[in-house]
Amino acid sequence: MKQGIHPDYHSVVFQDSTTGFKFLSGSTKTSDQTVEWEDGNTYPLILVEISSDSHPFYTGKQKFTQADGAVDRFNKKYGFADQNAAPKQDD
Repeated sequence: MKQGIHPDYHSVVFQDSTTGFKFLSGSTKTSDQTVEWEDGNTYPLILVEISSDSHPFYTGKQKFTQADGAVDRFNKKYGFADQNAAPKQDD
């Protein structure tokens, strides 16, 4: 490994700014803010907007804004009928 070109790898605390969830990990990132961790040591604090605690993939709280697909929206917008759809029955 070439000397003097790699950043310092050290322990930092990441905090999810949405939920307040904190975790200790190794990183090359630095910060002026510090926080005291559960082990009594003080570590740099890095605020992140999203983590596994708030990301919909990990929480299972995914929001589906569009129930139909892109092809269905196109067909509705331009008035094309679905050839495979069952015909509507009028009573």
